[in-house]
Amino acid sequence: MKAIKVIEPFKVEIVDVPKPEIKNDDDVIVRITSGGICGSDIGIYNGTNSLATYPRLIGHEFGGIVTETGKNVTSVKAGDKVAVDPVISCGHCYACRIGRHNVCSTLEVMGVHRDGGFAEFVCAPEANIHKFHKDFDESFLGLVEPFTIGVEINRRGQITKGDKVLIMGSGPIGIAAMQVAKRNGAEVIMTDLVKERLDKALSMGADEVVLVSEENLEERLLKFTDGEGIPVIVDTVCIPSSFEQSVQLACPAGRIVVLGLKNVPSQITMADITKKELTIAGSRLNNNCFDEVIAGFEDGTLHPEQLMTKSYNYKDIMEALTMITEHPQDVLKLVLKFED
Repeated sequence: MKAIKVIEPFKVEIVDVPKPEIKNDDDVIVRITSGGICGSDIGIYNGTNSLATYPRLIGHEFGGIVTETGKNVTSVKAGDKVAVDPVISCGHCYACRIGRHNVCSTLEVMGVHRDGGFAEFVCAPEANIHKFHKDFDESFLGLVEPFTIGVEINRRGQITKGDKVLIMGSGPIGIAAMQVAKRNGAEVIMTDLVKERLDKALSMGADEVVLVSEENLEERLLKFTDGEGIPVIVDTVCIPSSFEQSVQLACPAGRIVVLGLKNVPSQITMADITKKELTIAGSRLNNNCFDEVIAGFEDGTLHPEQLMTKSYNYKDIMEALTMITEHPQDVLKLVLKFED
């Protein structure tokens, strides 16, 4: 079968690899129909993703149609449309025992630590396979995963009806988190440096947006919250200064959700956290969020069609990568279609 392999930084090839086979009784083989290109895929391509090893079959946002199942599989059958959770965990470490398998001590992500889903077929355990209950456009099966990041963010921030939320950054994850927050009944204000992204955020459901290069964010937040200050902040910018700004902007008893993985210290004092008794929560990957996203796709409260900027045949992977690297302001999510 054909697959997309990053041989080394800046070298991508369409390669022939063996088609996966059922080896365990809980295995499921999926014919991939679509996959979304993520920032971590770009990091593997350009050599900035420190978690990946080479060569690597990339792709952790993918879905398709079940073609074969192991003898113990009961939740799906051949012909079912599914999305695949790329998170592989051990099941017995402390995090796994308390239901937090997304931060397993030996965590592996398909497409990063092990070969992923940008291939014609993929084999994964039944526990990682999530079924659509209605017929759904095959182009969007691979977009469940980025919305699961949005669900995890909302769960970690305990975002619910009546909350007013600042989402810093209007890229794909910020947009997904916003749509989930809106689905939960929150009001959302979003920031960015790129006007086009803010226009897109408004069209996709954001209540207000702030072009931070031209507007005073603190003043806008006070107006947005009737002078109270912002109680929930989601930092998808993920640089030291955005984390520092989150701590300064949050109102007393506020909640901050942090996604960044940079190993760079921030200049934050304990007093800034303690005086306001802030809750700061990390959010990584997703923790059993796929079924909630599929429900949102099926009931129309989450909109993968709005997230997708353009689709490409998987053989045109270099054209897609070039689009993202040279015109990032024009891209939310590019989707690869696995068809001849």
